[in-house]
Amino acid sequence: MKFYSLNNSENQASFKEAVIAGIAPDKGLYFPEKIKALPADFFNQIEILSNHEIAFQAIHQFVKDDIEDEALREIIANVLDFDFPVVEIEENVATLELFHGPTMAFKDVGARFMANCLGHFSKGEKTEVTVLVATSGDTGGAVANGFLGVDGVNVVILYPSGKVSDIQERQLTTLGQNIVAMEVNGVFDDCQRMVKTAFLDTEITDHKKLTSANSINIARWLPQLFYFLFAYKQAKSQGKEIVFSVPSGNFGNICAGMVAQKLGMPVKHFVAATNANKVVPNFLQNGVYEPLPSVATISNAMDVGDPSNFVRIRHLYQDELANLKDNLSSYSFSDDATRETMKTIHQNFGYVADPHGAVGYLGLKEYQKVNPDTYGIFLETAHPVKFLDVVEETLSLSPDIPAQIQKVMNKEKKSIKIDNYEGLKSYLIEG
Repeated sequence: MKFYSLNNSENQASFKEAVIAGIAPDKGLYFPEKIKALPADFFNQIEILSNHEIAFQAIHQFVKDDIEDEALREIIANVLDFDFPVVEIEENVATLELFHGPTMAFKDVGARFMANCLGHFSKGEKTEVTVLVATSGDTGGAVANGFLGVDGVNVVILYPSGKVSDIQERQLTTLGQNIVAMEVNGVFDDCQRMVKTAFLDTEITDHKKLTSANSINIARWLPQLFYFLFAYKQAKSQGKEIVFSVPSGNFGNICAGMVAQKLGMPVKHFVAATNANKVVPNFLQNGVYEPLPSVATISNAMDVGDPSNFVRIRHLYQDELANLKDNLSSYSFSDDATRETMKTIHQNFGYVADPHGAVGYLGLKEYQKVNPDTYGIFLETAHPVKFLDVVEETLSLSPDIPAQIQKVMNKEKKSIKIDNYEGLKSYLIEG
């Protein structure tokens, strides 16, 4: 299968080429040339399939030309060694917990899959690859953990100073080895802009092979469809139409869910739940896509003013607004509403949600006001302990610190502070 640039469909690459390049030469995101629906029997019998087999069949068509079946099964086994439970919160409302991996965030799946793919592709290669990634929170830790110690791969992570939680920062600044953290004086959009600029800077790319581990990279983006299928497997017996509500920042996660729908997964609707950064809710309301400066919120992983992956979503629905709105709703919620919802969920149901999950719950409840006879699943994208200050302040309780977090709490933070693109460029050229 080929992948083509969404800026120019004539710019095509194999899966391997697209993963290593990260972004097309014309700065477009890569997109699969076709998405072939899985056989009906796959969904009819999904309850009896293992998660590994579900993942293998779902991703196979996209990677088979570059990764042989045995190697793909081994990659999947390395990636999916933790659980993805659907936990019922109230009648017709459940949450898909995506925080049982090594860094306790949903991005563990995509980061580990991409790291394993790059490790597979680099066998026997002499050229090193530098993975360049911007993070608004959880991407950095997941990428750092996934790529730690991978031969032939160096990782540079850009994050906005003072705008990620303490635990998120520790997860990406304390590992050392082949992981370098760059603390940017700015917001996430500045970090993302620097990454995109570096890919087009021939003074860097002429002597250094760069790739990205943000969800712009197909190996980070596509495997996120796995856990939507795992959730469907668990919720199918409810016998109701299923709705997914996804806390959305860069829109890669919800876009992967929509690919799972294109594969044939029976799902009625998607809800993109956002914080005060409401570019997509505005677009669905007025039909005008207008990026805005990002706004800092307590759900910081969604503080994105120009979501990269929304172009993929628009492409999935032929850029027809009416078609898109049939499949996607999007709502924006304030920090005050998020805090109140965290309190409500805890008081009424005894469940501790992180601020991102609370936004997802709000989006689902808004949709169910006019679609009550649906089974809604909102995504808990990170463990609440990763937003310890917000949880403690809002709920007046301190969650137990899991072992995955304890191991980074007392490690020394190491970061390189930069103010602008020249700081990144200088490091990449001179080291």
